[in-house]
Amino acid sequence: MKKKMFILNSLFLLFVAVVAFGEVSQTTKNKSVNKSTLSLIDIIQKIEKRYSAPGFSAVFIQESTVKAMEIVDTAVGKIYVKRPGMMRWEYEKPDKQIIISNGKKIWIFREDDSQVMVGDAPSLFGDGKGASFLSDMTLLKNKFIIYFDDRKSDKYFNLKLIPKKKTYDINVVKMSVQKKTFIVDVIITINSYGDETVIKISDMKFIEKIDDDKFIFNIPEGIDILHFAK
Repeated sequence: MKKKMFILNSLFLLFVAVVAFGEVSQTTKNKSVNKSTLSLIDIIQKIEKRYSAPGFSAVFIQESTVKAMEIVDTAVGKIYVKRPGMMRWEYEKPDKQIIISNGKKIWIFREDDSQVMVGDAPSLFGDGKGASFLSDMTLLKNKFIIYFDDRKSDKYFNLKLIPKKKTYDINVVKMSVQKKTFIVDVIITINSYGDETVIKISDMKFIEKIDDDKFIFNIPEGIDILHFAK
């Protein structure tokens, strides 16, 4: 049970990180690496254009580290995303579970435990009512300052997002963006305790049409239902 909750807590950090790269504002402060490279605002605009399709699917590997306990755990699975704010995480290893959000509600289903946890998506993942963090581009702009990261790479633009309002959930978000395609390959989130979640994304497929039903969970009969505290 502790292992499953560890994966879930790590996903909370991931979820916010994914939102951050998907909805970042075009008016973010412009900083340049040097005169021969794209400016920060150009890169952000190209990322937005690359992810302008209605949705995408991808394979992910998630490595989560709890610094104080020196615990490292790895999980793999598939993700589906539909703009704005709809997500479906299908964990395959080490334990099968599905985490679904339609931007308003969230369901976490563990078939082996015959259990589903249900909650309010904005309360759990956002910073305002009505899923505003997931869909309001100006709100996101007001909450993050975006810089070039110090990490050097010939293949990636490395970016760093600092929340303007400090919380224990996220201290910094780092992203590696392919220079040729402007696809995000790596997302790293670090909280104020130094706990780190690294997400490596591969096999990205952009989807022009994706059904909303994929982001709604119909609870089977006989399943225990638990509710997140508001």
